[in-house]
Amino acid sequence: MTTKRDYYEILEVERNADEKTIKRSYRKLAMQFHPDRNPNDEKAAEKFREVTEAYEVLTDKEKRQRYDQYGHAGVDAQMQDLFGRGGRDSHAYRDFGDMFGDVFGDMFGGGGGRQARGSDLRYNLSLSLEEAALGKEVELNIPKHVGCKTCSGSGARPGTHPVPCSKCGGHGQVQINQGFFAVRQTCPVCQGRGKRIESPCGDCGGSGLVKEQKKLKVKIPAGVYHGAQVRVGGEGEAGPQDAMAGDLYIVISLKQHKIFERDGADLHCTMPITFPQAAMGAELEAPTLTGRIKIRIPAGTEGGKVFRLRGHGVPDVRSGSTGDLYVRVQIAVPKKLSAHQQNLLVKFAEETGDEVYPERSSFLGKVKQFWDELT
Repeated sequence: MTTKRDYYEILEVERNADEKTIKRSYRKLAMQFHPDRNPNDEKAAEKFREVTEAYEVLTDKEKRQRYDQYGHAGVDAQMQDLFGRGGRDSHAYRDFGDMFGDVFGDMFGGGGGRQARGSDLRYNLSLSLEEAALGKEVELNIPKHVGCKTCSGSGARPGTHPVPCSKCGGHGQVQINQGFFAVRQTCPVCQGRGKRIESPCGDCGGSGLVKEQKKLKVKIPAGVYHGAQVRVGGEGEAGPQDAMAGDLYIVISLKQHKIFERDGADLHCTMPITFPQAAMGAELEAPTLTGRIKIRIPAGTEGGKVFRLRGHGVPDVRSGSTGDLYVRVQIAVPKKLSAHQQNLLVKFAEETGDEVYPERSSFLGKVKQFWDELT
């Protein structure tokens, strides 16, 4: 007589594990022991059956409550219906197949006979920094497949209808036995649709799809970044024979800006100022994405000084908060001077000396000390 193992032990989870943790563990173990990955391995098939049975109980609130209270005795009758007593063709066994498909989608041929979904589409959209920061409504022309109007997307000639697939009996799946275990896979004849077309539509050739250009107006949210994807649900390729359409993904690329560089939600720019402005201080206008803003340059400002202008960056598309603008000042050196300007600078240098430049005085002192130590 064989003693059944504890379901929590089988799934390698704690007794207080939530459904998300249980599902994650089941996915890992089911993929490890699935018969498709372990052909003709009875031990792996038994392990797969074991973890699936444990998952079926522990993700059902009522069954889990009975199991926690009474152990295997509280759920054994239902598990026999699901895996043994009812037989592989029973309604209960089909429920198990649907449960497995819900966890893995179309992996290993699961998916419960759902029709193939239309393909997703990608559209590359180039935006300026201003457009990305402020948001924009764009009008796009998307070449795509849409449902055929002649046959209303069914693929059958008007006046006729698709008929059930003879291979799968209209279920969209066929069952393949592997030892004592059975796996359902997508029907190779109807590709999971469960039906076939005897008299194809003349306009779409039986696919239910025709090609056309579709105009779409899409709102691009403020703050999108380079490489961001804006999803438009249901605007991809139409599904075959009136199945669900795919989605449209608009991939954003940003043009290089003449003034600003973007770092997340923050902006950076370099603003040249003159030597008199840096030495005596000045009130200047700094650029922002939406216009001008006054910035106060204190007297004695050095080149490389960075001023932070709060809230003048880019909106964060995730949090909704706005970044900052960082203005780095650069002291511009005149390249051409008149004779009079040169004379003024010579007089200025003669009158000031190095004492008005504390950093230079400090540097020269260190250099003198260094030379003295060498000699």
